[in-house]
Amino acid sequence: ETDEKAMRAGAQDYLVKGTFNPYDLERSIRYSIEHAKSLAEIQKLNTELEQRVEERTQELAMAIHNLEKANRTLKKAQTEIYKALQKEKELHELKSRFVTIASHEFRTPLSTVLSSASLITKYKSAEDDEKRLKHVGRIKSAVHNLTNILNDFLSISRMEEGKIHNVPSTFDLQSFSSEVVDEMQGFMKEGQRIHYQHEGDQQTVYLDKQLMRNVMINLLSNGGKYSGEASTIWFTTPIIGDIVKLEVRDEGIGIPDEDKSHLFTPFFRAQNVTNIQGTGLGLNIVKKYVEIMGGELRYESQLDHGTTFTITLPYTAQI
Repeated sequence: ETDEKAMRAGAQDYLVKGTFNPYDLERSIRYSIEHAKSLAEIQKLNTELEQRVEERTQELAMAIHNLEKANRTLKKAQTEIYKALQKEKELHELKSRFVTIASHEFRTPLSTVLSSASLITKYKSAEDDEKRLKHVGRIKSAVHNLTNILNDFLSISRMEEGKIHNVPSTFDLQSFSSEVVDEMQGFMKEGQRIHYQHEGDQQTVYLDKQLMRNVMINLLSNGGKYSGEASTIWFTTPIIGDIVKLEVRDEGIGIPDEDKSHLFTPFFRAQNVTNIQGTGLGLNIVKKYVEIMGGELRYESQLDHGTTFTITLPYTAQI
């Protein structure tokens, strides 16, 4: 019973008192020493093995981490390559549409200029003054259209290159808008008129004058282009609190519901304006100009009942 208890307590060997000799004692001591050495060696090996396992585990974890990082980098590179390919595809399609639309849009006003210039040479008497003036007006209108087309193409190119920036200055919004209206009135259709009104006590604003001018000209030009003769384009510039608004409302053909989601896509033209001259760039340019100035562009349109464009800009100065 004592032997069993001793063995359970961790004893490696035992000698029964009165029954062993010096040889048995020496053998038992030697065995215990060797056994203790073996245990120490086993513990040492076990410690080394655990350390190697730990090191190997860390190396494996690092390898997995590096592999995951490399995989994320690869996925990111694949995504960037895909985006670059998509951008290249879009640019290629944009160039194709540019060539098609440019060739078509330039042909019409150039033909008008050539035909009117040719006819003017045939009117030599004073009685033909009215006819000459008519063709001079046609030439001026055609040149104006060519200028607008070129400006649209140049604006798109400069925006793609990131060369257009917001450069605000202080000016009187009411007088500035009136000047633009006077200029545009000369390009309206027969009987069309632009009704301009400023609202609010404040008139001085701190905005980019050139961008504002381009936005106004584009919207007013569209209002006249898509409205009939003897119609009115309503133009207001209310300043309410810290908000400057530009609102252009026409009595034109309106925008079909199915085309509204594509309205600001470059070169897109609604299905009901295919017989009206235009590049499909104007509204895209207006939207980007407004965003560059930190504003917002909204619109409401009903087919055959006209369209209203509303631009909201921050009122940043009162000097």
